[in-house]
Amino acid sequence: MSIDLKGIIPPMVTPLTETGELDEKGLKCLIEHMISGGVHGIFLLGTNGEAPSLTYELRKELITKACNIIAKRVPVLVGITDTSFNDSLEIAAHSKLAGADAVVIAPPYYFPISQNEMLDYMQTLVPKLPLPFLMYNMPSCTKMELSIEVVRRAKELGALGIKDSSGNLEYLFDLISEFKDSPEFAIIVGTESYLPETIKRGGHGAVAGGANFFPKLFVELYDASLQNNTLLISELEQKVKYIYETIYSVGQYESRITKGIKCALSVMGVCDDYMAMPLRRLDSEGRDKINTYISRLEKNAIK
Repeated sequence: MSIDLKGIIPPMVTPLTETGELDEKGLKCLIEHMISGGVHGIFLLGTNGEAPSLTYELRKELITKACNIIAKRVPVLVGITDTSFNDSLEIAAHSKLAGADAVVIAPPYYFPISQNEMLDYMQTLVPKLPLPFLMYNMPSCTKMELSIEVVRRAKELGALGIKDSSGNLEYLFDLISEFKDSPEFAIIVGTESYLPETIKRGGHGAVAGGANFFPKLFVELYDASLQNNTLLISELEQKVKYIYETIYSVGQYESRITKGIKCALSVMGVCDDYMAMPLRRLDSEGRDKINTYISRLEKNAIK
């Protein structure tokens, strides 16, 4: 099965109720909000989806209900990485049954592993997968940066591409250069402010957290980057910069981006901002700040 991975693929947050159950109404509202904004795919159970904090039962429920709502309008990618090899395969099998299009593989978290161990892990896992796969480089959460050799081997095993959330521009450019003669191998950036430069150098798109709440902004930035519309790119980049400086910077938390995204969705009335333990949503002071920032963005009154 061939999937053309490109454009804006939001790492969807997981809408939850106050008691930690899946918020089905919020889920439908969020998916329709993103699809109406023109996104090119949706990534379930990534970092912003709080995947490691969710029960397997809730993960499966999310996958099933999200796939039903999306109904093949855009490709669905599901993060399956876990500390348990067999549980990763179980989520992959469920994703296939639910109608997802691909799975996403990162190094298993908690134990630091070597590049050789990652190669062995990948070469053992991939033949057992029921769906195409995308690699995911997230060293801040997995304790390792995927080497170019590992990524090259992943491509040989059939990987659709790689999402790079290292925040390391040199590494990103090395990836683009390494696979420049393989345009079917998608280089997707996770640091959304890098989108224009990624496209300019031959990359394919972004897994942009901000596309949860402002999908049209990031789709417009992607389109402007494809067209090399420097004036429009500059204008849109100012809005993205503002998001980084405001919505992504409320509170002294390492998790402030996910908290900010969920809070933004809440003040916009898309879905609530309850989070899975150990994370907790922003307090009333933080929420008031997010509300002000969203209002300025919506009114295009950025200073």
